[in-house]
Amino acid sequence: MGEKSSFAFRLEQQEDYAFLVRFDGEIPALLTDEPPPLGRGTGPNPSRLLAAAVANCLMASLLFALRKFKNEPGKITADVAGEFVRNEKGRLRIGKVSVALQLGTAAESLQHLDRALDQFEDFCVVTQSVRQGFPVELSVWDAMGRRLR
Repeated sequence: MGEKSSFAFRLEQQEDYAFLVRFDGEIPALLTDEPPPLGRGTGPNPSRLLAAAVANCLMASLLFALRKFKNEPGKITADVAGEFVRNEKGRLRIGKVSVALQLGTAAESLQHLDRALDQFEDFCVVTQSVRQGFPVELSVWDAMGRRLR
């Protein structure tokens, strides 16, 4: 494994199920919210953010792989669809995310397209992490700074 790097940011509850995500650095804040009836749908919910992260990472990896061979693929777009399923306990889970990437140029104008397509997916950090799963460490603290869990 070797190299380690990290990121950190903060979420602040605005009201009900709306949360403001304050990223590190100069990244603008993002409002998230659950759709009705829980929230008001004023922003993307975590399921949509996860699917968007998968698609975004795939797009960036494909662009990188194509540019490595001096290609300009035009504007890349992605159509994303998610499917919910219930687990054995009846809990809602993301069962599948489908991503359809579309290049902004014809395939025949791209050099080494087969090689780029064969390898880009393996470099997508988010997609490969979601596929393999990853640990999530959890702690819970009260308003007095006491760790509850």
